[in-house]
Amino acid sequence: MNTLGVLRVGDRVVFGGDEHTVVALAGTSVRLVAASGRHSVVLLPYLLSAVDFAVIGVRSPEGFAPLGLLDGVPAEVAERARLWERHLIEVESGHMPDSDSNAAPRPEYDTAHTTLAQREAAKAQELTALGVDCKQRTVQRMRRRYREQGVWGLVDQRLVGRNRPTGNVDERVVTATVHVIEAQTPASTGTKARVMGQVRRRVEEEHGAGVVPMPSTSTFYRLLDVLSVGRHTFGSAATRRSSANRPARPFTPTTAARPGEQVQIDTTPLDVMTVMDDGVIGRAELTIAVDVATRTICSALLHPARPKAVDASLLLARMLVPEPMRPGWSEALRMSASRIPHARLMSVDQRMEHAAAKPVIAPETIVIDHGKVFVSETFLRACQSLGVSVQPAHPATPTDKSVVERTFSSINTLFCQHVTGYTGRDVTRRGARVDADTVWNVADLQDLLDEWVVAGWQVRPHEGLRHPYAPERILSPNDAYAALVAAAGHVPVVLDRDAYIELLPAVWRSINDYGVQIDYRTYDSAELNPYRRQPSPMSARSGKWEIHYDPYDLSRVWVRDHHRGQGWIEAPWVHQGLVNRPFADFTWRYARRLATKRGVDTTNETSLAVVLAALLRRCEDGPSPDQAATARARVSTDMPQRPRVPTPTPQDLDEETRDDGNGIEQEVETVAKVIPFEEFNPFEEGNAW
Repeated sequence: MNTLGVLRVGDRVVFGGDEHTVVALAGTSVRLVAASGRHSVVLLPYLLSAVDFAVIGVRSPEGFAPLGLLDGVPAEVAERARLWERHLIEVESGHMPDSDSNAAPRPEYDTAHTTLAQREAAKAQELTALGVDCKQRTVQRMRRRYREQGVWGLVDQRLVGRNRPTGNVDERVVTATVHVIEAQTPASTGTKARVMGQVRRRVEEEHGAGVVPMPSTSTFYRLLDVLSVGRHTFGSAATRRSSANRPARPFTPTTAARPGEQVQIDTTPLDVMTVMDDGVIGRAELTIAVDVATRTICSALLHPARPKAVDASLLLARMLVPEPMRPGWSEALRMSASRIPHARLMSVDQRMEHAAAKPVIAPETIVIDHGKVFVSETFLRACQSLGVSVQPAHPATPTDKSVVERTFSSINTLFCQHVTGYTGRDVTRRGARVDADTVWNVADLQDLLDEWVVAGWQVRPHEGLRHPYAPERILSPNDAYAALVAAAGHVPVVLDRDAYIELLPAVWRSINDYGVQIDYRTYDSAELNPYRRQPSPMSARSGKWEIHYDPYDLSRVWVRDHHRGQGWIEAPWVHQGLVNRPFADFTWRYARRLATKRGVDTTNETSLAVVLAALLRRCEDGPSPDQAATARARVSTDMPQRPRVPTPTPQDLDEETRDDGNGIEQEVETVAKVIPFEEFNPFEEGNAW
């Protein structure tokens, strides 16, 4: 009988609903003779793939023996199983595996003169004589296990070591420990002793006091080590929460085949101390957009506080315009000097002539988290107007936007650690004089970051980028953009000036003789002459004109020109010469607060311009140690605290906080009654104790 699964001449097979006999084999052709005497020639692949094909009299293999399991058992146990295999083969075939097949078998195992039962009985007697307690039923059982499991079936399972990670600890204790470990995820990191106490209380509440035996302290600590592997139960709380948020499914890497196919956006505090607009030192917020296909940082925006909806829209607008060369930048940073196909892009947009070496990538899909900024109506409408699809990530699942999360870490290691005022990723890595070393304000740090993105990030080889036709070659973001543009045929459509202005926030004002006034700032231009004291054609706003502005550069605004083809009129700030540098909306508001404290008329635009210029100079120099200490003290006193002394009445105060009539409160120092305390004598206090 054919038992090896090999088709031979003389085998009977089922094919096409009939029984056939294999009469000849020639290469891949098989000649068959049916029971009716009909001859046929069939290709072997076609025969084997037939639905009803089967070889008559061939037993289907039981499966491959798990030979790898023998490597995990003691050597003497494996050797005994192999010895049993040799004896069983002799019972079935009459020969030992390593004996000469032409030699005559031993008489008691000669298959020509003995039955299988006689050979089984002879083997039982032989093994008993060798000191193995064995009967014929034992040989039969071992033959059956060998046929089903191979050599592994001959292993004495009683001698196989069972791995019990939890040892002999009661299962009820193990279950309670697992529940307590899971409860540590949102809590602050504690010690193993605390967890042991919580487990003991849980076991007593569920099963009663003294019912379940508790392991010793050392055994319980070993149990915790086994059950908390990979959970960071006694490590970093942030890492523990992040690990718990990992989805219980296979990780699929985020991939994209062309620039802009997927862009990920997120915000995080920057690990650099900066000088804020009020002179206080703090950490700015960084919002970036990263293209998955090329790892290009499409746009990066710093802001001193949590971002607003307008910040997200502004980030989107800056993604779609070329990065201009700045004064002082090296000529090597020009796009024409990079691997980006500059000549081809110049044919699309002439603004590329003075662009820096960073590609303009129009996003097709933007992945966001559930922050209020990114799900706001302002941002969603901006994406809709550009034809960009918005895809929210799953809640508490940072792996959905893993590329931008990893980019934040790269910015910290490649850029932030080289900037004065670097804090490290946590307080344990923070230097002793970080505040004293801080010299950059938000605007200056933004300029440094923009230059680093072009000079450091876009030309740096990235392990996650490979050439589509040369996978062994590591590419930089600019190299990847050039390769994918050639492969995918992608040509970016950049925003023109009008489209960029459309994405900026808008206000509605009248055009007077002196120009346009926004928050005590006056903007004027000769192009506004035909429209002074004239109502806007947009009657929905009571004759006021639509004006757009950049909240991070208030040095100019744009007025929509409804009379000349819906264009824009650029109007600069009339006092820009006093300041001579861009300034943001939050800087202007703080300048007004400073003017109020100094008794300056906040409606006097010239006075405010002088205060603003002085503020910007002070931000460049950084605060003095006394100023920083005073600012921190003011912040700490503004925090709500539990009163420890009776609250003074208004009569006890020399002055109260007053309103200046413009909705801005003046901070006036208040003096409370002095409550005397007895003189403290440490020696008398020590004797009393």
